[in-house]
Amino acid sequence: MRLSLTFVALALLHAASAQQTAYGQCGGSGWTGPTTCVAGCTCQKQNEWYSQCLEGKASTTTLLTSTKPTSSSALTTTARSSTATAVPTPCSGTFSDIGAVDYVKAMNPGWNLGNTLDAIPNEGSWNNPPVKEETFDDIKAAGFKSVRIPVTYSDHFTSAAPNYTIDPAWLQRVSDVVDMATARGLYVLTNVHHDSWNWADVTKATTNETRAALDAKFYATWLQIGQKLACKSNLVSLEPINEPPATTAEHGAHLNALNDLFLKALADSGGFNTRRVVTLMGGSMDGYKTTQWFKAPATIKNPWALQYHYYSPYDFVFSAWGKTIWGSDADKASMKNDLAVVRGNFTDVPLVIGEFDASPLNTEPAARWKWTDHFVRTAAELNTALIIWDNGLDHLDRNAHSWRDPTSLAIVKNAVQPPRHSLPESTTDAGASTQNSSAFVWNKVGDTPKDTVLPWQFNGNTLKSVKTNSGAVLAADTDYSASDSAITLKAGVLGQWLTPTAAPGSKANLTLEFSAGAPVQVEVVQWDVPTLAVSESKAVGGKDLNITVEYKGLRMPAAVKALKSDEGFLFDEWTSVLGPLQAAHITYSGQWSYDGAKIVLPNATVQAVISGGKPTVFTFEFYPRVPGNNVTYTLTP
Repeated sequence: MRLSLTFVALALLHAASAQQTAYGQCGGSGWTGPTTCVAGCTCQKQNEWYSQCLEGKASTTTLLTSTKPTSSSALTTTARSSTATAVPTPCSGTFSDIGAVDYVKAMNPGWNLGNTLDAIPNEGSWNNPPVKEETFDDIKAAGFKSVRIPVTYSDHFTSAAPNYTIDPAWLQRVSDVVDMATARGLYVLTNVHHDSWNWADVTKATTNETRAALDAKFYATWLQIGQKLACKSNLVSLEPINEPPATTAEHGAHLNALNDLFLKALADSGGFNTRRVVTLMGGSMDGYKTTQWFKAPATIKNPWALQYHYYSPYDFVFSAWGKTIWGSDADKASMKNDLAVVRGNFTDVPLVIGEFDASPLNTEPAARWKWTDHFVRTAAELNTALIIWDNGLDHLDRNAHSWRDPTSLAIVKNAVQPPRHSLPESTTDAGASTQNSSAFVWNKVGDTPKDTVLPWQFNGNTLKSVKTNSGAVLAADTDYSASDSAITLKAGVLGQWLTPTAAPGSKANLTLEFSAGAPVQVEVVQWDVPTLAVSESKAVGGKDLNITVEYKGLRMPAAVKALKSDEGFLFDEWTSVLGPLQAAHITYSGQWSYDGAKIVLPNATVQAVISGGKPTVFTFEFYPRVPGNNVTYTLTP
């Protein structure tokens, strides 16, 4: 698509010329470039960090300096001229207007098509094949109302400045996938995604020239996306950019300017785009940064909501430093405060948490379900819509058309009016030396199974049935019983799967159904201590180290501890203040991971051993987290 982008060409003129061009920066804290504008424009202050050359006379609107606005009515910025520089896309159909409040209500809950069109360099480059229409059938059938479709454009530009042309075939693919979802009545939110840490990172735009270039490319990108999607129905909403890095107020101000550019590009692209719902963003899409630095555009025409993301606490959600426990009163209060701070600062603004998740890949089920339940319930209390993140490995098995964690799914799909769910108890004391979980029945090889008491949070419900994998219904009183605070599975029924000599591994999943709320699966596991194919090696830099493990129970490591031979911690000495399940432990994904029957120490961890100059013992811990259920591996520099 060939574009007439006068705006882009002007924005790329040298920033240090005698007069700044239209839409260029002309002032702000630390600014060293021109402070006057070309004819027809005036330098208008956006905030203390950013002034901009805008067409027409200076606005007389009063600028508010509060960094913590309490409502959208308190967010005022200087008006922007919306003179189009490209031929708007005409639409022959009709568009039914919908307000942001109604839109956000209707889209809740939603699901993310993660690691798909946002993959780099292309769809299918990561862990998912190109999406098929039946995936959206699965989403609809599961009870979701909307789909967020992240899209990365970085590798799909066919020209550089001044046009920054996007490959028409890629734009068509995006349009086609959007249509797959809307054809099923799903609301769609689509964006510019991983470009945020590629070319659109405002923290790296540190000169006048690089800021102007980023802004120009951002405008050109959204002008083309807007033209392609201009005639879509009111089911389609737009989001400027995903999780843009920001660490300072100046970065926050630049992101506010990008929100402005996004809206201008939509206005210039024509069609129904000035009537379409948009979800604006703040720094990193972090709740606290958003409350500090976000300011709504003063003259916005579009119905708008505000989007932020939630992956907290970091240590639990990302399995950092051995954290596998969640659910104390303090944990719940912290989560509620996080969400309440955002709602308290934007009392009249529709809010969307566009990403959240505690993944089955790396979190313990009972803790995960308590986290998800409290999160969904708190969001509902604060009138905040939710869109769960799913990278294709987390929740929906797209090939099998099945859900990996039915309990989490049942909790999330009832996000609008959450019922009281009955959930398994688990350890919540961060200082504990062992971790218990009623999401499992554990029997160690050599032991005779006995009646197993599972402490339970009934939350006003009653246990209605217990079913096996095959659908067989267990007999109340004979096979199991329930009290006000626990469920007891009898030794007689457990004996069909568990014996002293049974091979280790997962033996059954029992589905517990209650008078209200989500069904819960309890996994029956025969376990023994895993073994490693080898237990030591010499560190070789430049590549990951794959260590083969023979699981003897649950096929998932719980945590990894790393101690040097002098008892020093390989990473994060500060973890010495944590409990025994966390001290000296390292972080999942960044410092260790697992892939089937292999535990992986990435090159960065291997290099840390080499740099440390001492043999390091890695203790691989497994579920149940009890003394002795671990194996060690020594890596010598």
